[in-house]
Amino acid sequence: MPDFATTPQASAPQMLPHTHWPNFIDGYWQGGGSSVPVYNPGTGQQIATQACASATHVDRAVGAAQRCHQEGSFRHLAPVERGRLVQRMGQYLLEHLDEIANVLCLDVGKPLWEARLEVETAARYFEYYGNQAETMEGRSIPLGGQYFDFTVHEPYGVTAHIIPWNYPLEMTARSVSAALATGNTCVVKTPELDPLAVTYIARAAECVGLPAGALNILCGYGSEAGAALSAHPDIDQLVFTGSVQTGIAIATAAAQNVVPCVLELGGKSAAVVFDDADLEALVSDVRWGIYFNAGQVCSAMSRLIVHESIYDDVVSRVAEMSKSLEVGPGMAFPAHGPNMGAMISEAQRDKAEAMCQRAQQQGARLVAGGARLDRDGYFLAPTVIADVTAEMEIAQQEVFGPVVAVLKFRTEDEAIALANGTDYGLVGGVYSANINRAMRISRDIRAGQVFVNEWYAGGVETPFGGFGKSGYGREKGREALLNYVQTKNVGIAIKG
Repeated sequence: MPDFATTPQASAPQMLPHTHWPNFIDGYWQGGGSSVPVYNPGTGQQIATQACASATHVDRAVGAAQRCHQEGSFRHLAPVERGRLVQRMGQYLLEHLDEIANVLCLDVGKPLWEARLEVETAARYFEYYGNQAETMEGRSIPLGGQYFDFTVHEPYGVTAHIIPWNYPLEMTARSVSAALATGNTCVVKTPELDPLAVTYIARAAECVGLPAGALNILCGYGSEAGAALSAHPDIDQLVFTGSVQTGIAIATAAAQNVVPCVLELGGKSAAVVFDDADLEALVSDVRWGIYFNAGQVCSAMSRLIVHESIYDDVVSRVAEMSKSLEVGPGMAFPAHGPNMGAMISEAQRDKAEAMCQRAQQQGARLVAGGARLDRDGYFLAPTVIADVTAEMEIAQQEVFGPVVAVLKFRTEDEAIALANGTDYGLVGGVYSANINRAMRISRDIRAGQVFVNEWYAGGVETPFGGFGKSGYGREKGREALLNYVQTKNVGIAIKG
């Protein structure tokens, strides 16, 4: 069997509706002074240009958001009316699903069916948080008959959103929908590698009649636009998803203005597999857990920690599955199936490949993949690395690519120590038919979310966020709404 299966270039036309894409500031589409080139990761060819925002554009966008918030035309809406606007933004995405998915496929490099899932999930966030808008209730506090005391939740004001490139549409929807539902205004800095699809969220805002300035979406390089936004004195809250290094820089800049942050900074998540696990289900989950979106997922199943009695069997099964995947440009895969697209960039692909090479130099065994494909585009073969030990780089550092590292354990305590043996703590998992064992492992894994017998169990409704260097704050679920509001207490003295 070959190390991987490749598929020919897609025969469907790879066309975008525009060759140049503008920014959206204060209700207007603006071209900007310079452009960011945008490439199709599946071919390595430039497909469009995106208007490049400078610090001046960022200042303009923040000013528009601040004005909109202070005027109160949006935050003073009845919550049910604000929620309906947010819901309709999601409906707009579904009404244009095919067009958006095509753009996302070409822009990001993921299979077309994965792109469709991302559009649907983005729409679901707007639906979910739109429905939550009128549920943010305060409470009364009994202080005796001479007082009436109560609390209310108020929006922060101007929220800044710095978006990662792995799920640009979904991650924008995730934070923007919650921010708008609670009455905030938003300035979004899109990723320069794949900014195009996020444009449709601005179009949705325009279509449903969001007030000018309530949502501003612009693209620019992190060193200028991102830095200007995170350090801007007029933002009131900031959400960032990305690397630890960049997260630290952003939080440091925000701290100078005492601006609270929500940081989701990735992980090195482990699935602990016991000898009574359903291995067929496990292998299916590994396919989703590490090869979905070419492994460019912060909560990817990047480590398998397997009991020694089934270790060789699991390695063999996972390797066989990985070698059976078709790999090619996203447009070649319109239907759900065992396939994988490109990585986002040449640099990201090269980084992942180099980590695979260093793992072998440190004593790990390459079982499948581990190298780039000899074709146009940014492809790394689905990779399985066995005989990994806890101190190796491949066991400690996030690859953010289609690479799973397989470790071995003997005792339950050893498994927990291995699972918790990194600086990260985003998600974890356990595979076992023994419910007591599964509960013990879930209790002791140091992570913000634990999956039992199904990786990615949960959805938009379930809170998501990390421990340790995986960041702080929670997104998804009702918990996310608390990121975007402050609690105000009102105490009234009753005379007479």
